[in-house]
Amino acid sequence: MPTILLIEDDPTINDTLRYNFEREGYGTLAAEDGVVGLELARSARPDLIILDVVLPRLDGFSLCRTLREESDVPIILLTGRQDEIDRIAGLELGADDYLTKPFSFGELLARVRAILRRVDRQLLTNREILQVDALRIDTGSRRVWRGDEEISLAQKEYDLLLCLVRNRGIALSRELLLERVWGYDFSGDSRTVDVHIRWLRQKIELDPARPVLLRTLRGVGYRFESEPA
Repeated sequence: MPTILLIEDDPTINDTLRYNFEREGYGTLAAEDGVVGLELARSARPDLIILDVVLPRLDGFSLCRTLREESDVPIILLTGRQDEIDRIAGLELGADDYLTKPFSFGELLARVRAILRRVDRQLLTNREILQVDALRIDTGSRRVWRGDEEISLAQKEYDLLLCLVRNRGIALSRELLLERVWGYDFSGDSRTVDVHIRWLRQKIELDPARPVLLRTLRGVGYRFESEPA
């Protein structure tokens, strides 16, 4: 069964939710502040996160924003405030759902099940395994390996790599990569692509100083190539 990470500073709510989710067959992890919650999200890779908005050390909105830069893990926000502005802010940061306290466990469980069903359908529909020489990409889990070693990529690094691999052998301009990976409304400039290419080379190239996969095309952009035989 899926694993749910609970990030909630009220120990009573944490304990109650853990007890009830485990009775339903789910695995659970729990954190009582935002910093520990972020560390657990990164290390344990839960299937879904239930996240309180008001947390010590790192608030739920900031944590949601950080997670969305790194991961597509489903997030349900919890809050004691009734303001619609908070709800809109949470959803715009990338949360999948929003629940106001007090709530029934039955309602929360129904939302968890609905989100996980949707994720499962998307994985079944969209999953691909892309293999280029020693590099392997699983688009369902958004995981990347070089040989037997898994490579940890941030969300935009993964999106950029996937775009390049799917268009391997084709020259892609910085402007086109910005449009496809960051979107039409991105306010940054082409140096964003250069920075992420540099980070990617550090992770996927055997020798980042002499890249053979992510090739620079001076005055144009970048091209992904197979490794030489």
